[in-house]
Order: sequence, then C-alpha cells, then structure tokens
Amino acid sequence: MIQRIPSIPPLPTPSEKSKEKSSAGSDLLSMADDEPVDPKKYLEDRCKPKCVKALFEYQACIKRVQDDETGHKHCTGQYFDYWSCIDKCVAPKLFEKLK
Repeated sequence: MIQRIPSIPPLPTPSEKSKEKSSAGSDLLSMADDEPVDPKKYLEDRCKPKCVKALFEYQACIKRVQDDETGHKHCTGQYFDYWSCIDKCVAPKLFEKLK
C-alpha cells in the first residue's frame, strides 16, 4: 500500500513577507530586521517524498526489532540510508542557494 505525501507549498520570499506585513497594517520591517531563515529544513521536507522507499525500509526494520530484548538488533543502517537519500537530494539545492 503506497501512502501519498501531500505537497508542501513553497516558502514565501522576504519581499512577500514584507508585503503581507504592510497589507496587514502593521509596521513595515526592513530586510535587515528580518530573521534569517534556514532553508535546509524546508528543503529536507521537500525531498522526503523522493526517499519513501528508504523510509519504509526503516519503518519495517523498526517493527522487526521492536520486540528484541537483547538489544543486539538495530536499524542504524536503514536510518542512515534514509538520511543519506535526503542529503543527496538537498545538497545541490542548498549549495545553489549559498552561492
């Protein structure tokens, strides 16, 4: 059974944020007053649908080892496979924004 992951809308740019603030009647903040936004979390959320297979493998592993009382079984490999997939997707987009 395949689960559908809802699409995530793009984050508003700083200029769109200032337009929203000015249209709401509050004081208009300059660009220097805005807090910097870390795009990494946003990009990770956008890349998660591309790594569903690795996520399902990790979740299946968790179910398999859930009842292990010895503590010898673990899902570290599947966990790192999942985050490696996300990192491979995020890296080019993130470094493009940093240039």
